[in-house]
Amino acid sequence: MDDVSNIDFSQVKQTSEETLRLSIDKTKTVLKFSGETPSFLVGLQQYNHSEILAIMASPDWTNEEE
Repeated sequence: MDDVSNIDFSQVKQTSEETLRLSIDKTKTVLKFSGETPSFLVGLQQYNHSEILAIMASPDWTNEEE
């Protein structure tokens, strides 16, 4: 989230900062894109669908009280 100002929302599936899914501590987000990796994401960790689902099911992303 430190680099949220670098996101080019025309290159990802999310439409604005308000539509980002945040981790419980609000320090991380996930961006989804199709095709080529947007230049602002080059060098950042990427996951496939099943990998990110497993990560987002963890306590860092899912409030178990809900």
